Amino acid sequence: MPSSSFGDGCQGTARYAQHMSPDRYLTELASSLDRLSILARQSEEVLARRVPACPGWTLEDLFGHLGSIERWAAEIVLAGEFIEEPAPPTTGAVTWFLEGVDAFLGTMAALDPERPCWNFGPPPRKAGFWRRRQAHEHAVHLIDACQASELAVPSFAADFMLDGIDEILTMFTPRQLRLERMPQLEGSVTFQVPGAHSWKLGQGAPEASITSPLRGMYLGLWGRSNLSETAIIEGDKALALRVLQGPLTP
Repeated sequence: MPSSSFGDGCQGTARYAQHMSPDRYLTELASSLDRLSILARQSEEVLARRVPACPGWTLEDLFGHLGSIERWAAEIVLAGEFIEEPAPPTTGAVTWFLEGVDAFLGTMAALDPERPCWNFGPPPRKAGFWRRRQAHEHAVHLIDACQASELAVPSFAADFMLDGIDEILTMFTPRQLRLERMPQLEGSVTFQVPGAHSWKLGQGAPEASITSPLRGMYLGLWGRSNLSETAIIEGDKALALRVLQGPLTP
């Protein structure tokens, strides 16, 4: 499991430093859950389709994963300490997901964001982490469910996408580096959203920059679009491409 120490592999240049309010995370989570619940009720033929961004998964597998993650996060919030993630059932995963939605959302709504609680983010470790994490977890998998269902990729509010980029570049990627899940950086790289914010991975003066509009950056950092093809890359392009290969997220 993740270690309890966090490094400083990401620094901000006019960095997005303010998280959204706990209520905003809850609103985004509830919205994604509503849409996911509708998609979970599609025909068996659709639920058997492959999820483009998750090799080896069908749409039914995706809902089984969400059911596991939801029960895991809710149990951690209730206990305040680490709990093993449950495995999804071998059959009936979609029904299992649907049966757990109300209890999961109720737990997320009732939590005290300031209460001490285990999580894999940087200190101080509080229960509010789980609202943020689950809001983005469900947004990303809503994208997956829409892609598998051959529906348009949903839109999200600008502040929510900025927050998601910040979560990746200031929490997940430093964790990936610390746990040696991606190669150590050979130089520093900036990620820029024009007219909004920029983030820097690595130490010292930037040697490369990766620039993309907000929506493209949010989708691309989660591997739901290809930043190496769509972003503007300046400076040491080889370094930037190596960083994009990451994996920047689990």
